[in-house]
Amino acid sequence: MFKKSFKVKIILPTFAVLVALVVVINIFLAFRFLAMREKLIDEKLVANINTLNLFLDESESNSKAAAVSMALNPEVIEAVRERDTYELLRIFNPMQDLYRINYYIIADAEGTVLARTHEPEHSGDSVASQPNIADALNGKVSSYFETGYIVKVSVCAGAPVYDTDGTLIGVISAGIRFDTPDTVQVLKKLLNSEVTVFFGDTRIATTITREGQNLIGTQLDPGIAEIVIKEKQEFTGEAEIFGEKYKVFYKPLLDAQNEVFATFFSGMPEKELIIESNKSIRDGIILGLGGLVVSAMLLFFIVSTISKPITVLTGDMNHIADGDLHVDINIKGEDEVGHLGKSLNKIANILRKLLDDINIMIAEQEKGNTNYVLNTEEFHGDYEKLASNILELAAISMKDQLTGMPNRRSFDNRLEVEWQRALREQESISILMMDIDKFKNYNDTFGHQQGDVTLQTISKTITQSLKRVTDFAARWGGEEFVVLLPNTEKEGAVIVAENIRKAIENELIPCSDERGRKATISIGTNTLIPKPDDKIPEFITAADAALYRAKETGRNKVCHSPKDM
Repeated sequence: MFKKSFKVKIILPTFAVLVALVVVINIFLAFRFLAMREKLIDEKLVANINTLNLFLDESESNSKAAAVSMALNPEVIEAVRERDTYELLRIFNPMQDLYRINYYIIADAEGTVLARTHEPEHSGDSVASQPNIADALNGKVSSYFETGYIVKVSVCAGAPVYDTDGTLIGVISAGIRFDTPDTVQVLKKLLNSEVTVFFGDTRIATTITREGQNLIGTQLDPGIAEIVIKEKQEFTGEAEIFGEKYKVFYKPLLDAQNEVFATFFSGMPEKELIIESNKSIRDGIILGLGGLVVSAMLLFFIVSTISKPITVLTGDMNHIADGDLHVDINIKGEDEVGHLGKSLNKIANILRKLLDDINIMIAEQEKGNTNYVLNTEEFHGDYEKLASNILELAAISMKDQLTGMPNRRSFDNRLEVEWQRALREQESISILMMDIDKFKNYNDTFGHQQGDVTLQTISKTITQSLKRVTDFAARWGGEEFVVLLPNTEKEGAVIVAENIRKAIENELIPCSDERGRKATISIGTNTLIPKPDDKIPEFITAADAALYRAKETGRNKVCHSPKDM
């Protein structure tokens, strides 16, 4: 009579189960994929909608950034003042690629065009009626989806240009076009779908073709036009376009008068989507079968060659590899398997210790404590190197590399902790926002290397001026610093701010202004006892506004938030 071995008793049933599992899983996945196909198509359409909205938002942000940045450029201010069209074109032409926009319009204080990058030969006409330019002429930065004589569909942002004495001398308008073949081709790659831009109800740019012919000039479906243009509603669903069914999304663009003047279309042919989903089903089935076959072969090999203790130890090691460092490895003996179990326990203990230390360090840093360190001497070899690298990365993430002060992230963590404490205890909390006066001029005069030395000197002076261990100073960014004063009322905050201002003044750092003798700092302070409805950003903004007032009223001074004055 044939006597089955222990290995055969395990291998044959296991292999049979795996084969049955392969069949059942693949049948289940096939039906599941079929049921999910429509859901996947809808989810892809939703993803396209989100991506298109992000594209439009990013375009609006880019145009606004392009207008505002150039309006503050000293060369631009000079060229606008001199009405130098040639110089304006020289400055603005390379800026289009830098800010990822399509064109600039530069006008004077009356709205008369001084230069156009997209139509350099045309100038002298008035664009004062364009909403973004009209706002800029009134001193307001704004952006709109607009149409014009040359550019039919675009997003435009306008920013005022002020002379050095504060006089409005012109306007910068930056625009991104949506009515070009290049734009729809970019969107087609981005969305992986067909794209069309309508001006009114007429296609002016599209990726859809029929028999090699572009469909520009054709009309929007009247039923959809009723929803999108007249009712100003987005339309999502199915539509037939030139005899082919699509999953579609129509997004109306509203101008400054809140009227629909253009529409974006994103559509995916259902035929292609079905082909794509069927391919995914087929690939998934093939991959699943292949994976299960490989798994069955590996199982056959392992069960045939490895004994029970090794199998148990392998299971323990898998737990550790999956992140369970608290697994109890219960392999005893003085043979190779026993020694392997002891070594694995040693590794798990080291990793547990390292993980616990890291969790403690992260918890401390979330409280704003940047001084907690790992004791790397508890580890050896590569583990010691790993601990040192983690410590170094933690320091980089929480401290400013130039000054050695806590950075913005550390400050945010500490502010959250102290804010909650002040809210709970109903204590005053104060913040000092600081900015080095005319630091750009300082860098231009003495160079950025000397500017870095000055930043280090000032940061050290600020830190040394704080007397309590609970006071917290950090570099906010650039030439700005911030100090958090827990349990400190307005008077105390102003005293600390004055001490810092005087200490920096006494450093006698050379000033970029030939009429001055030393660099100075302006400080804005804010104090409040937090209430549940108060917000941290508003708390910071009030101090920043006080800093701005200190700058505007002479610099080298301390101003407190008017809310508590």
